[in-house]
Amino acid sequence: MLWRRGNLTVGILLVTLAAWVVFEKSGYTLLSLASSVLLLLSVILFLWAKSAAILNRPAPPLPELYLSEEMVNEVGAFIRAHVNDLLSVSQDIALGKDARLFFKVAAYLLLISVVGGLTDFLTLGYTSLVVILTVPALYERYEDYIDSYVIIGCRKMQHLYVEFDSKFVNRIQKWILERQKLS
Repeated sequence: MLWRRGNLTVGILLVTLAAWVVFEKSGYTLLSLASSVLLLLSVILFLWAKSAAILNRPAPPLPELYLSEEMVNEVGAFIRAHVNDLLSVSQDIALGKDARLFFKVAAYLLLISVVGGLTDFLTLGYTSLVVILTVPALYERYEDYIDSYVIIGCRKMQHLYVEFDSKFVNRIQKWILERQKLS
């Protein structure tokens, strides 16, 4: 539970806030920053290796970068299984086999589209991190108050549902039954 470790949570929030401010004010994107950092790292390592050869010094210490065939096969099998599951579900949706899932997917895609139109990815990521790190801590601290308000809200929603059901849904059901009797 990261939110229980206050200093670490505050540190993460401050570092991400600083990164967000730097990205927003500088106009840099994550891809351009990663590219610039990798270019700088490559130049430093190249110059270090060349100068070490000229000065008879040891080359820069680099770990051996190697992927075993077993590791690649495991990752490939994991990705293949999940992609096949996704394709199966997509096929069910496209063929109209699961209407409820179709409406869920459509609603989520619409929500993502609306949120994506309102903000950029970096701001959305920072806001999501702040919510993920602060809401559980606030709930844990004020659990009794929040629970009492949620119970009151649930009761009000149940009352509204009963009223809506008695006023509108029952009328529609009676109307449908009358139409069926007449035909």
